[in-house]
Amino acid sequence: MGQIGKKGAVVLGISADNVDRQAKFRDKYSLNMPLLADKEKEVAAAFGVYKEKNMYGKKVMGIERTTFIIGKDGIIRKIFPKVKVDGHTEEVLAILNQL
Repeated sequence: MGQIGKKGAVVLGISADNVDRQAKFRDKYSLNMPLLADKEKEVAAAFGVYKEKNMYGKKVMGIERTTFIIGKDGIIRKIFPKVKVDGHTEEVLAILNQL
């Protein structure tokens, strides 16, 4: 159990990739969390992270990498939009320490 798990938190990854592609991603990066497939982007749309993005000067629809911290009561306590991987675990732990 990692540092986040020790705080009683559960980490889930959700992407629009299919299950096979997610398995390859999980294996490539040795991830130990469940990855959920949202191929129809219904969850992404519900959470407001399926949006217009600018990729190399072209506007496209895509999923913005975002972290949501949801309390045991089901209420969203913190949203980290446009997540950068470096240092993000520490950001999440800091919020978990406040809850």
